[in-house]
Amino acid sequence: MGGFKAALINEVEKLYKKKKALVAVIISLAFIVIGQFGVIGVRSSFGLRGVGSMEFPILILSLLVKTILPLFTALITIDSFSAEFSQNTMKIALTRPVTRLKFFAAKLTAILIFILANLLFSMIFSIIGGLLLDSNSFTLQGFFRILICYLVTLLPMMVFAMIIVFLINIIKSGVGVFFVSILLFIVFKGLEIIFSRYSGIFFTSMMSWYNLWIISTFPFWKIVRQFMMMCSYSIILFTISYYLFDKKEF
Repeated sequence: MGGFKAALINEVEKLYKKKKALVAVIISLAFIVIGQFGVIGVRSSFGLRGVGSMEFPILILSLLVKTILPLFTALITIDSFSAEFSQNTMKIALTRPVTRLKFFAAKLTAILIFILANLLFSMIFSIIGGLLLDSNSFTLQGFFRILICYLVTLLPMMVFAMIIVFLINIIKSGVGVFFVSILLFIVFKGLEIIFSRYSGIFFTSMMSWYNLWIISTFPFWKIVRQFMMMCSYSIILFTISYYLFDKKEF
């Protein structure tokens, strides 16, 4: 456990020092500010209420999971693995007293911490933005609904990160992995629309599963089914990716 903890601290520190993490924070903040101006513009131009303080963070989340969150998850994941492959620094990291499994798990955990931090950062500032728009509609129940939505989004993003890790262990080029991952995202989005009846099996549809947690009639079994499917994807992808990683010669 000590080896895993040391490896995790090292990986988190490396991610923290990368400029991509800072850019992700800045762009997330820009999305919130643009969203505020958009709501204010609709309200002033058309006299519409727009969204309240409790709806605004959900609106921001729906934009994030379809745009910059998958993008920066792909970039950070690729940089965490592929950059070390190409710079031949993976061999140095593996000389430490830590097993490949712990090292691999530490990298994935650091990526999940980055995603969670980005989600929480966006949640806090979107709530503040919502309060600036309409502080009267704020409720404690609404806050917990927002918190749940942002937290449960971590699981589908974990599946997406695992897909990227799998591609990294097959394709050597980081640029190649990036374009393949973007292509896969677009293709699965298209398949989700074409085969709408079976859209639940595509990982892109799972990124919106937070909507299931806030509808009036709580769909318990549908949530459990989606949860089990995402766990299955994660276990399968983790096993295959680690097998490929373990067989690599550094």
